[in-house]
Amino acid sequence: VQLVESGGGLVQPGGSRRLSCTASGFTFSSYTMSWHRQAPGKERELVAVITSVGGRTNYADSVKGRLTISRDNAKNTVYLQMNSLKPEETAVYYCNVPSFGTWGQGTQVAVSS
Repeated sequence: VQLVESGGGLVQPGGSRRLSCTASGFTFSSYTMSWHRQAPGKERELVAVITSVGGRTNYADSVKGRLTISRDNAKNTVYLQMNSLKPEETAVYYCNVPSFGTWGQGTQVAVSS
């Protein structure tokens, strides 16, 4: 199982960014996927989840209405569209396969002017 995140970078407050996570080594379409983040000095937290069947989504209260998780099973990729970003959302963002507990290397997002 391998997960490779990309799309991070420097974003101004209020700006947008789309993260991608490309998976390999398992049947991507059969598994729930999730995004997490870890800010400096803080524990890793769950941001969003998308199921394999039906693509049902769930979000942390702090990101509802601003972040959107989606998936493209044909590309083995899960996305995180982030809008109206705040400085406190500066973190390393990771995707995860909850069934396996496998983590990617993460992608850094810095929200700063």
